[in-house]
Amino acid sequence: MAKMNKKWIVLCSAAIGVIYASEYYASNAQAYLPQPGSRGETGVQASGSLSPNGPASGDGSLIAGNSPSGDSALSDENGGPPRDSAPGLPSASAPAASPTPSSANKRYNDGTYTGTGSNRRGYIQVAVTVKRDKITDVEISDFAMHYSESDVVDLPDEVLQKQSSQVDNVSGATYSTRAFEDAVADALSQAKIG
Repeated sequence: MAKMNKKWIVLCSAAIGVIYASEYYASNAQAYLPQPGSRGETGVQASGSLSPNGPASGDGSLIAGNSPSGDSALSDENGGPPRDSAPGLPSASAPAASPTPSSANKRYNDGTYTGTGSNRRGYIQVAVTVKRDKITDVEISDFAMHYSESDVVDLPDEVLQKQSSQVDNVSGATYSTRAFEDAVADALSQAKIG
């Protein structure tokens, strides 16, 4: 009976190994499939099987580049010279895109905008400067609250850090915090495009 249990353990372990290996190869083959809309698609098909030399079609010929020599060099979609990266991935020599915001994604116009926030305890006026779609400076230009300005003196730095009018509430200065938030939101609404 002990021999029978060992055989089952070996058989089950082998079956698990085969399943793991097939999933591993299937996921690697999927990584080489071009993504919809990606540049440099090479015609690798999902129905192809994986061979030791790379993705292959059912007849054994390489799909990417259709190289008769069996090498794994990938040519571009126009039959050009081999590329040095997998399909759908940028080549090593491609320049990186710059992280500047495009005009379509831009939220704010450049400039300095004045905003006011008020409540029953007074009002706060701020000057918010925006450059290249980023808040670059926030100054409290007028403070007429019932409380001390020192309670909210750190809030402009928080706006710069978070790039938002939403700041943490200052304990004991809730009205001043809310008036400051409203003033920054007012200024940003004036800077907003559209």
